Amino acid sequence: MASLKILILSYRSAPFGGGQGIYVKDLSKALLDLGHEVTILSGPPYPHVDKNIKLIKSPGLNLFETFSFKDRFYKFINHKNKNFLDMYEFISVLAGGFPEMRTFGARAKKHILKNNYDLVIDNQSISYAMEYIQITTPLIEVIHHPITMDLKHDLESNNNFIYKISRLRWYSFLKMQKKVAPLLKNIVTVSRSSKRDIITDFKVKSENISVIHNAVDSNTFRPYLDIERMPHRLITTASADVPLKGLDFTLHALALLAEEFEDIQLLVIGAFTEGGHTERLIKKLNLNKRVTFKTGINKDEIAQEYARSSVAIVSSLYEGFGYPVAEAMSCSTPLVATDIASIPEITDDFAILIPPKNSIAISDSVRKIFLEPNLYNEIADKGRQHIQTKFNWLFVGKQYEDLMNKVIKNHKPIIKGNNANF
Repeated sequence: MASLKILILSYRSAPFGGGQGIYVKDLSKALLDLGHEVTILSGPPYPHVDKNIKLIKSPGLNLFETFSFKDRFYKFINHKNKNFLDMYEFISVLAGGFPEMRTFGARAKKHILKNNYDLVIDNQSISYAMEYIQITTPLIEVIHHPITMDLKHDLESNNNFIYKISRLRWYSFLKMQKKVAPLLKNIVTVSRSSKRDIITDFKVKSENISVIHNAVDSNTFRPYLDIERMPHRLITTASADVPLKGLDFTLHALALLAEEFEDIQLLVIGAFTEGGHTERLIKKLNLNKRVTFKTGINKDEIAQEYARSSVAIVSSLYEGFGYPVAEAMSCSTPLVATDIASIPEITDDFAILIPPKNSIAISDSVRKIFLEPNLYNEIADKGRQHIQTKFNWLFVGKQYEDLMNKVIKNHKPIIKGNNANF
């Protein structure tokens, strides 16, 4: 395939927290390695990218870096060359909304009007601007999963009326996404499970959706033979107070296991919210000395933490793809994971799968691994081979190439204008 000039859009791309920054970095490197010229246009926080990839920093306000009104106000006031989009973003956030997808899309549209690319890949903004962009430029929209799933589990996690109203307001961008998604002709999603959910919740035609799994860099996420596993050390990846990750159930399982294994410890790769629900639960279960949070660490450091751990737990209530699943398996760490959504597509027979929201099932499965470490380490080694074969970026990159060729071939270009809706 001839070298293409590709623009990847990502409304936010935190390099350590969440999967978007990881996905953008890995996909861009895979396409670069296949000989394409890749540019990333990202809103803040910005990704860490390969030195041969151009990063354009879209000037968003990044108001979710803080929850202090004073800090947000100063961010807005000190922002240079303020315009209508900045004003809209600031007011929407103050009103409890999450406008980043919409404002980023509008900024991306302006950039594309002034530049020429062979193809654009948008990482899940599903903003109004994408309908216009797909008319002017070949476009692939990546939808990891419909955010309706996040809203569903968020509302189920708390019965407080005010909380529910605030969450409905925050997720109000879904109205935009439900309008835009059915209009997009070329959508990629990362699992068969996500495809079914996109068809159901976003009313997208099946023929407009291609399934291309994500991949893992198995040279980074690898076993460390010089690092000794701690015999009763657990590891999980979860942002505190995010119901979708099911951390509560892992904590309850830890409390059960602590009665039998006195030295048991849990490392949580993710942010800790001081004074939040998770901190209160840890205190209630008397786990203060058993739970540690780490955030802002790079991939190599995460892989080393997997190497130190005897069991990885993914207790998620939903996963569009589930990077923690693939990363743990790539590190040859025995895995206990919920049998929901995309997870069985990734694990095959190389993990213990359990029902969601079941602390007893988690504790029973962890106990099995503790009591038969040699058996489950052997299974974990086979799991790494499975990940290397099925979920590598060379294979995934070539799948994207095939789709890009098809999208470009079928695209009917028109003269660019500036009449798209914000």
